[in-house]
Amino acid sequence: MTRAGIGWDSHRLESGRPLVLGGVEIPDAARGLAGWSDADVLTHAIIDALLGAAGLGDIGEHFPDDDERWRGADSIELLRHVRSLLPAAPVHVDATLMCEAPKLATYREPMRERLAQALGIAVEAVNVKFTTGEGMGFVGRGEGIAALAVATLP
Repeated sequence: MTRAGIGWDSHRLESGRPLVLGGVEIPDAARGLAGWSDADVLTHAIIDALLGAAGLGDIGEHFPDDDERWRGADSIELLRHVRSLLPAAPVHVDATLMCEAPKLATYREPMRERLAQALGIAVEAVNVKFTTGEGMGFVGRGEGIAALAVATLP
């Protein structure tokens, strides 16, 4: 039986923090994401999608934001841990990152490569898309970044 899971995450932007998305630091970003870990919304959404597909709860259950072990954590390491809990490697991961700025197209392939490596799957099995908020909502006003992901497990 094939199983699919959906993941969603959002974080507000904050000065003085690096912007990490899909395990890739975006050097030209004026602000980063606020959060207990590195606040990598793309990786967090993928983690939740995988946990959902496997019926293993959600990211907050596995990595609570009041546990000092996860303060400043590298979300790619969290993704590797979640992969170790899965009964099999994902068949496919598809994610959309909603961000007004900076432009991210040049970071797509490094993100796909980093995520695929952490999951132990081919780059072709990881898709990352970008969109804006068209000036609407917290994303459109540049207050935060959000991500949505779908993961399929065999």
